[in-house]
Amino acid sequence: MTTTDDAPAPATIPVPPPATGPAPALRTAQSAGPVPSAGPVARVSLARLAGRSVARTAVRGVRLLGACHCNYLGLVMAVLWFGTSVTPSLLPRTWLIQGLISGVSASLGYALGTLLSWPLRFVPERWRPGERIRRIAWGSLAVFSVTLVTIALIAGSVWQHDLHELMHEPSGSRTGYAGVLLVSVLVPAFLIAVARLLRGAVRLVARQLARWVPASVARIVALSTVISVTLTLLHGVAYEQPMSYARSAFRASNAEQGLDGTPPASPLRSGGPGSLVSWRSLGMEGRKFAVGGPKPSQLTAFSGRAALEPIRVYAGLDAGSIQQTTALAVAELERTGAFTRSVLCVVTTTGTGWIDPYAAASLEYMYNGDSAIVGTQYSYVPSWMSFISERDRVEEAGRALFSQVYAVWSQLPDKKRPKLLVFAESLGSLGSEAAFRDVSDVRARTDGVLWIGPTASNHLRAEITKHRDAGTPAVLPGYDQDPGVRFASSPQDLGTRPAELVYLQNPSDPVGWWSPGLIVRPPEWLRERRGSDVLPAMRWYPLVTFLQVTADLALAYTSPPGHGHRYDHVTVAAWASLAGPAGWSPARTVALARLLHR
Repeated sequence: MTTTDDAPAPATIPVPPPATGPAPALRTAQSAGPVPSAGPVARVSLARLAGRSVARTAVRGVRLLGACHCNYLGLVMAVLWFGTSVTPSLLPRTWLIQGLISGVSASLGYALGTLLSWPLRFVPERWRPGERIRRIAWGSLAVFSVTLVTIALIAGSVWQHDLHELMHEPSGSRTGYAGVLLVSVLVPAFLIAVARLLRGAVRLVARQLARWVPASVARIVALSTVISVTLTLLHGVAYEQPMSYARSAFRASNAEQGLDGTPPASPLRSGGPGSLVSWRSLGMEGRKFAVGGPKPSQLTAFSGRAALEPIRVYAGLDAGSIQQTTALAVAELERTGAFTRSVLCVVTTTGTGWIDPYAAASLEYMYNGDSAIVGTQYSYVPSWMSFISERDRVEEAGRALFSQVYAVWSQLPDKKRPKLLVFAESLGSLGSEAAFRDVSDVRARTDGVLWIGPTASNHLRAEITKHRDAGTPAVLPGYDQDPGVRFASSPQDLGTRPAELVYLQNPSDPVGWWSPGLIVRPPEWLRERRGSDVLPAMRWYPLVTFLQVTADLALAYTSPPGHGHRYDHVTVAAWASLAGPAGWSPARTVALARLLHR
């Protein structure tokens, strides 16, 4: 037996003596200067770092996108659609709105490119480009993207500056336009993330279903299920719930706002003494209309003659259904003696029940108070929401009010009838047109019609534009076959001959040009010479132009007079052309326009 004492001693490893001086290599480094770091970062010289170009950095960025499984053709289309999205449309845009448009456009471009490249997945591997060609392709895309995006941002800022100048508005700083790029990247990133989340949901559902059914059937059922659930959620969360909330909010606002004001003291105003409708039931816009307008003293000061108090009749939606509201309004006209005035104007209001105060006051000044104006409310929500969800109510309200007023007016003796005028603006013009079959019907049953800022859905306007004089543009049609019909965007367009039907439409008004057809085909007004306040650089691009004009709708009312959806500059002249009273002169038109613009 061997003990520990008998075990052999472990082998000793000789240790070299400590060095008495620096190693030769270290001495050489010391004599040459400081010792460089031995880490890997130090192996990249400062000269190489400084020499990397922006294009090379972009190449690495785009290669990173490739590593993230971004679709090559999708990125190509995204960049192209971004470039088209910054081209000018009808109205100037802020960098934030432009960023949203560009982001959505780039996302749609990416989706389209991805869809177009889908058949390439079935190409055999041996026919696909090699690694070297792929690297060149990604690098070329990087250079192309950086170049195009830079040029697009610079050109876009110039176009926006030109649009501001064209409309006599101050333009913002061009450097702020760089924010477009940031928003344009965030929007697609969010949408792509959502798309990939949905794709993951489809795969998850398909895997579960594949336990019981064939894989091909599972994929189809999973895709259908996810699409159905998504659309249901979008309809409920993104449409029904917001619309329901908006209706409730606007209804509450309609009922409460303006109640702290004083009801009219005159029996010639709805909501006043003896009125058949209560002050509360008029709604917010009805109360503004009932107490607004020029006073007799103001009318006298302008005309130099004793003036009457204008009659203003209104019935709000809280009074009942459209038919009940209309019946109350007609009863109010009879109560106030409106059918004995020199002129009676029937107004189809906008979505919330708004009546243009400028148009109403113009007519009252022109007739020195010997006038009556009637309007009704058919909705609580703004026009754009009414157009989407309550279009049938708009047309029903327009037909009902004019028909019931006309029924009473037509029974009066010819010599005792007031002039019967019709007025509507924006969505109201769509409803007002519904009361007439064609131009001959307008002429037979009215003494003059003024429709301001009509929509692209107005059937009479579309029919007249379709049959306009050859050589005249869609933005300002000529209609010599009926000299009483006039389109105008300025007083000069009205001419000197009396008119019977006047449309006021600015070339830059998106309300008149927006339609779903912009998605797939160029409209007439972009195939012709551009209007006076539209940049020649505006072009049509599939879907992108639709997005641009849709965004313009939100800015239509913020434009200066004479642009967008603003017509104050020509309203007085239009009334003078349609229904100028005896002795009215162009000088009076100019004087009244100046008075109302103060």
